[in-house]
Amino acid sequence: MAVELPKKLYYGIGEVAEAFEVNTSLIRFWEKEFDILKPKKNAKGNRKFTPEDIKNLEKIYHLVKERGFTLEGAKIQLKAEKSKPLNNYEMIKRLNHIKEQLIQIKNQL
Repeated sequence: MAVELPKKLYYGIGEVAEAFEVNTSLIRFWEKEFDILKPKKNAKGNRKFTPEDIKNLEKIYHLVKERGFTLEGAKIQLKAEKSKPLNNYEMIKRLNHIKEQLIQIKNQL
C-alpha cells in the first residue's frame, strides 16, 4: 500500500489513520504493541508521528494487513529485518516508484 502524505515534519494521528485507511484506535494499539513506534506527544497527549514512524507503520501494515502475519509474527519479522540491509518490501516500494517515474517520462514524450 502506497501511503500518500504531504511532506511535513509531524503528522497527526487522524492524518495517519486516514492515509492507511484504518481507525485511529488501531494506530494507538500498534503503538503499544510495537516498540519501533515512538510518536511524540504534546502536553495535551496528542500524538505526532515523524516520517520515520510512518515508514515503520508502513512495514507493520504490510506485515499484518497485507501478508496476514499475527502481531507476534510481525514483531519477530521486524526484528529479523533489522539485520538485513534491504528487505523485500522496501525493494518493491522503490521499484514501484521508479516504474511510476518511467511511466511519467513516457507520457511526456
